[in-house]
Amino acid sequence: MSVFILPILFIGLFVYCLVKKINTYDGFVNGAKGAIKLVVEIFPYIASILIAVALLRVSGITNFLAEILSPVFNFLGIPKELVELVLLRPFTGSGSYGILENIFSSYGPDSYISRCACVIMGCSETIFYVATVYISQTKVKKLLYAIPVALICSLVGTIVACLICKIM
Repeated sequence: MSVFILPILFIGLFVYCLVKKINTYDGFVNGAKGAIKLVVEIFPYIASILIAVALLRVSGITNFLAEILSPVFNFLGIPKELVELVLLRPFTGSGSYGILENIFSSYGPDSYISRCACVIMGCSETIFYVATVYISQTKVKKLLYAIPVALICSLVGTIVACLICKIM
């Protein structure tokens, strides 16, 4: 049944456009023009956050911070092996998936560490990436409360994720 959902949606859209006499090709072209403009506007913001994350990882700062912060995270119930993931997840999605892959290869996909990492990936967001895109497209520049609250919520979600994985 699920195989037919997308074709049904496309056919329904085309039928709707025929009934309303909407030129679908022009709408598609206008949407593509808007998407290209959006990419050009957002690119500098995205490039800067990706470069910053790459520099943090290559310089070893994330490993250094993981070593320093591991006792605090361990006290909160977050295993030492996941500290780098928790630190980088608010900045980058693809970098986080790279760390997740390393965790799978090191500890196996069914281990406690891997289960925690999966739940952390599912309950957290790339906060700074999303804020960067949001700032680049809106006039709102005051994120004084939004980012700290999002980071606290992400940390609480991580703590709960590790607790649930430990119980299960």
